[in-house]
Amino acid sequence: MEYVLAVLSPGQGAQKPGFLKPWLALEGAEARLRSWSDLAGVDLVHLGTEADAEEIKDTAKTQPLLVAAALLAADHLPMADVSVVAGHSVGELGAATLAGVLTPESAITLAGVRGREMAAACAVEPTGMAAILGGDEAEILAALDEHGLYPANRNGAGQIVAAGALSALDAFAAAPPARTRVIKLQVAGAFHTPFMAPAQAGLTAAAAAVTPAQPQRQLLSNADGAAVTEGAEVLSRLVRQVTSPVRWDLCMRALADLGVTAVIELAPAGTLTGLVKRELKTGTPEIVNLNTPDDLAAARDLIARHGSSPSGEHA
Repeated sequence: MEYVLAVLSPGQGAQKPGFLKPWLALEGAEARLRSWSDLAGVDLVHLGTEADAEEIKDTAKTQPLLVAAALLAADHLPMADVSVVAGHSVGELGAATLAGVLTPESAITLAGVRGREMAAACAVEPTGMAAILGGDEAEILAALDEHGLYPANRNGAGQIVAAGALSALDAFAAAPPARTRVIKLQVAGAFHTPFMAPAQAGLTAAAAAVTPAQPQRQLLSNADGAAVTEGAEVLSRLVRQVTSPVRWDLCMRALADLGVTAVIELAPAGTLTGLVKRELKTGTPEIVNLNTPDDLAAARDLIARHGSSPSGEHA
């Protein structure tokens, strides 16, 4: 049997108050977070341990916090034996780092800029997002187009996240397509749509100071689920992703096509593995949610059984 292991980095919405507290007990973790805080422009230690749900919902704070959390957790894994990585939305910055394209310092810096610029773009006009559950995909996409809305996230398992002007979202929710349920999301604005164009401009300027390396393992892109093989293209896609839809459905299809047998989701874990369980019903991979250091033993065991050595041989 061929074994393929993927490590996933979660996106905004996965955070929970105090979720980093257990990690600070590990040697060097707090010092690393304080160093990264200087790069991100926010207090990552406070945000991960003492901040309440409202504070960590702030886009400018959430984005660097999530990237830092993923990198902190992955630092305790034998990543050389991991063959596939992917991240959802801002989680792609973490995944790009795990693939060797970005340094942790570059990823944290870009996450800080991304968060601040997207928060600023959200303040320009009242926009938002809503999850659409169930229904016919073609009908939903046609209805979104009629209302001037965008399919910002296509997460698979019968879930599309719409984004756009609040008035348009209200009109859509008042007369939704057949067999759908619309849930308004508590987010600051219409992420992954043209409304974020000012943020993309700011991130472009920051990315110009970054020199990307070539990927050392397969890195699946939110744009189309494809494995990107050039570092410069990875960086370009990370910038464009701010105004482009997140096609997590295609990333999961790629996981299935690759024959992934095991998945580890980095802290704060559970959202992406939940989608994987619902989508990859045939040959569901073995899963570990790496939420605290107590989960490290299970994650390392999974890598030992399903990972590959740098030479490509089964570990």
